[in-house]
Amino acid sequence: MAALGQNMYTPADICVADPPQTDRPYGGWLYVAAGLLSERDDRLDELQLQLGVVGPAAQAGETQQFVHRVIYADRPQGWATQLPNEPGVVLLYQVSQRAFGQGDLLGLRWDLTPHASGALGNVFTHAAAGATVRLGWRLPHDFGPPRIQPGLPASGFFRPPEGGIGGYLFAGVEGRAVARNIFLDGSTFADSRSVEKKTLVGDLYTGFAVTVDGMRFAYTHVFR
Repeated sequence: MAALGQNMYTPADICVADPPQTDRPYGGWLYVAAGLLSERDDRLDELQLQLGVVGPAAQAGETQQFVHRVIYADRPQGWATQLPNEPGVVLLYQVSQRAFGQGDLLGLRWDLTPHASGALGNVFTHAAAGATVRLGWRLPHDFGPPRIQPGLPASGFFRPPEGGIGGYLFAGVEGRAVARNIFLDGSTFADSRSVEKKTLVGDLYTGFAVTVDGMRFAYTHVFR
């Protein structure tokens, strides 16, 4: 399993060139990821290594400027204050165990999948646990929707359902104990902007996913 990702983080007001020190700093994370998956019955183990760079070299500011020009949104003004360049390494592990099999509800199928995960590195270090419930038609064989670290459970792993098309609504909860988040704590090796973080974080999330043959489309909304 391999992936390429780019995350961007901004303060609440992107129209200010010099954001207040009390708000989170601008930051970008560009990385490549490689990992191993092990599926056994209703259990999925995932081990992933992410290597990348935080800072201007991540090109997050350029990406956001381009997208905002295309959609005619407010231009972010504060990327000159972003975290400085720093190489990043994150090792992630997650286990998901389908606790309740696919039951029937009004002609639809549902299941419940608890999970536990952890991350160790100079970008993210945390431990988390939670659960996801899915309700849908021709439930694809997966362990929940795709996610952007460090927020959500589940995996990029999925198998198309019989017939090639299926989908589901989902909702879930996750609690996370955070030891390090570079986008709040600031750079590891240099002086930079930072804010005080919350050590214990809770997420509620909901959305939908649709699988068509070998492709999956998903939308997730997170309440933190």
